[in-house]
Amino acid sequence: MADSEVRVCDVSEEAKKKIKAFRFKRASTNCALILKIDKEKLSIIVDEEHEDISLEELREELPSSQPRYVLYIYKNVHSDGRTSYPMCFIFISPAGMKPELSMMYAGSKPSLINETQMTKIFELRDLDELTEEWLKSQLGIR
Repeated sequence: MADSEVRVCDVSEEAKKKIKAFRFKRASTNCALILKIDKEKLSIIVDEEHEDISLEELREELPSSQPRYVLYIYKNVHSDGRTSYPMCFIFISPAGMKPELSMMYAGSKPSLINETQMTKIFELRDLDELTEEWLKSQLGIR
């Protein structure tokens, strides 16, 4: 394989099952499903699952120098008292990572987004930006 060729990874069967379960979850709190690439198997796998986790806590769980895909359910209480649970896909690709890894994650992202059927898709280069204020601005919540 030429060095310039991007290796696109498949979504593992276990990850597909977890993604489906996550999408149909009847959440009452913030939840996260963290996915990563297994470079040996060229497969997207589940890294971690979290129930009732704030974005600040999630930020502590994520590696600062490695990319991750995060599916996140955000509990939003509106000013009129209604509660909604927007679900979003956050691709975290820190600056300064190896170009090969960066291309592998970027090249695999479209098929993972297709698998998750997510429509709220965001990208971050710096983990420090992963805050509630950032997410609310991305979601258009005031």
